[in-house]
Amino acid sequence: MSAEPWIPQLTEDGSFTFFSKEFGEAFHSRYGARQEAFFKFARVTDLVERSRQGYICLLDVCYGLGYNTAAALETIWATNPYCQVEVYGLELDETVPRAAISPPLIESWSPEVQSILQAIALEHHCTTPQLTATLLIGDARQTVQMLATRHFQADAIFFDPFSPRRCPQLWTVEFFAQIARCLKADGKLATYSRSASVRSALLEAGLQIGTIPLENTHLPHEWSQGTVAAFHGRSLPSLSLMEQEHLQTRAAIPYRDPLLSDSAETIRQRHHQEQQYSQRESTSSWRRRWGIR
Repeated sequence: MSAEPWIPQLTEDGSFTFFSKEFGEAFHSRYGARQEAFFKFARVTDLVERSRQGYICLLDVCYGLGYNTAAALETIWATNPYCQVEVYGLELDETVPRAAISPPLIESWSPEVQSILQAIALEHHCTTPQLTATLLIGDARQTVQMLATRHFQADAIFFDPFSPRRCPQLWTVEFFAQIARCLKADGKLATYSRSASVRSALLEAGLQIGTIPLENTHLPHEWSQGTVAAFHGRSLPSLSLMEQEHLQTRAAIPYRDPLLSDSAETIRQRHHQEQQYSQRESTSSWRRRWGIR
């Protein structure tokens, strides 16, 4: 269990995040932690439309500070205050959600959602007339198998681990296959990652993929805000030709973890070897062709 001091860091939309020394990354984009939760997760998974059905199941992979769950609840209940919601969160380090319920981090959410985040963080469970939420602490590679065995099926899956290079064990073909077992036939999975290796892993796990289009303002080297996946690709925003060609490069070789138990270093070494022996186009060549810095 991490013993890191979780110090709030301000992001550009006025909300706060943490920085993990263990993984060498922040939990959210510096452009806005709260904004990211709404735009890359709640909106992309069609929660406004789904809330009208009256019952929604959510799976929050790498619950962290709880922002994706919070944004989902705010979105759903703003449309249908009577919608029943069931949430499972998967989290390795229980100190993160506990640190996130202190001011000023929690103050950007409604009082109702603040109370829910506090209960989830402290008790790992919360029940209200409209909600049943459970936080499962441990290696997500194991806890997701428990959910799959119970035949849990989510309308929306928020997939938010640290980046593939930092945390490859949660971006493998085998882990995505377990995650896919927990997705409804018409459900959607959203992730901030636009990595070709991630997209290939999703495809190998039996899902179709689409891009999360950019907003009006973005950096020159950006081509997507992330990836959305489903069993049927009809409702997914199509990949650009550039993104399609990215899937033919060495960058698209996915991470693998056959027994869902290998260390991050073992998974990285396996991935590196597979890339070295690949005859695919190099990623640098693809970047030059498309003028990507």
